[in-house]
Amino acid sequence: MTLEERIQENKKRHGIIGFSAELDRAIETALRVAPTDEAVLIVGENGVGKENIARIIQENSARKHSNFISINCGSIPEGTIDSELFGHEKGSFTGAADVRQGYFESANGGTLFLDEVGEMPLGTQARLLRVLETGQYLRVGSSTVRTTDVRIIAATNADLRDNVARGKFRADLYFRISTIPIRVPALRERKEDILPLFTYFAVQAAEKFGGDPIELTNDAKKFLENYSWPGNIRQLKHLAEQLSLVEPTRNITRDILEKSLADTPTAKFNVAVVPASHEQNYDYNHDALAQEVRQLRGEVDFLKQLFQEIIIRQSGNRPSTSETYHHNLLTNKKIETNSEEHIEEPEFVTPTIVSNDEAKDKNENETIAEATKEKIIATLKKHNGQRRAAAQELGISERTLYRKIIKYGL
Repeated sequence: MTLEERIQENKKRHGIIGFSAELDRAIETALRVAPTDEAVLIVGENGVGKENIARIIQENSARKHSNFISINCGSIPEGTIDSELFGHEKGSFTGAADVRQGYFESANGGTLFLDEVGEMPLGTQARLLRVLETGQYLRVGSSTVRTTDVRIIAATNADLRDNVARGKFRADLYFRISTIPIRVPALRERKEDILPLFTYFAVQAAEKFGGDPIELTNDAKKFLENYSWPGNIRQLKHLAEQLSLVEPTRNITRDILEKSLADTPTAKFNVAVVPASHEQNYDYNHDALAQEVRQLRGEVDFLKQLFQEIIIRQSGNRPSTSETYHHNLLTNKKIETNSEEHIEEPEFVTPTIVSNDEAKDKNENETIAEATKEKIIATLKKHNGQRRAAAQELGISERTLYRKIIKYGL
């Protein structure tokens, strides 16, 4: 198989649509470097598909049958990232109820993809450099040197050279991971790929939502090709899905596109001058929003369970009228009301029970907080201090559980 055939075959396998020479060059570099064990730095804006390039490297390497673990360094709290990466010993910190393997241990023999590596704390950067140079690391709370055979593929949407100049990224680590840089072009640099991508996503949306695929007028096509696409391919996909779902017409005009894109947060920023951190904050991502909604729903269900346990504990076998009302509310039984149902607080907070007696309110809130704490402690013990498993059972996000652990001093 020729190199060109391999490029096209990997495009098809990973659902990569495009004819851009720069895109093909990035895939070609990935295929050439795949058989080696050299560290690779993938550079590109949010939404360009950097993880696809990392997976191409993994699947065309000698490690293709071993683990590929993807980590977003910016999403892990600074206080826990060392434990996540390198593991910890039992009792090494509050909440460390058991020994935990880190990602470097779990990925031994495979590949570790460190997305947004520029967000990694400086202390962790030093420990990462040691692993890259010697293959050695220490678990948190341990003095025993361990070894691992892991290939590192890093990715960033930031200018790491600028971060080095500002003291936010270690120069020695930068030179170590950027031995083989691969740049993934932004969508606005791939004008020839915009319309084929939109057509592909429109057909996907039609299969997903039903109906015929949307089509673009000539003016709409020109508008899409000249738009700046701050959210890149991800933004284009979400636009196709949005129009397929909400527009009654299947013939999309320029006016419809302008209105839809004017309502997106990314449309308010000039790509040329907006820092990468801003672009990340305002990325138009329906998947992330859906995940937040699912987490919020789980947290509400968790609160319902706690309320029910408190009501049963305080009322005995016969709840009072007020307690019956709260029980009905928490179990989703229909209650007649003139106000519309809404959720005002997106955070996982301890609610206040409505009462005419302020002292009773305070006692009930304290009881709820204590019950929450007891529930978290019991679940953490059940899972030997594994926050991820405990959060999953509680129906809340790991980040929310971490905040609660800090709040209650666990």
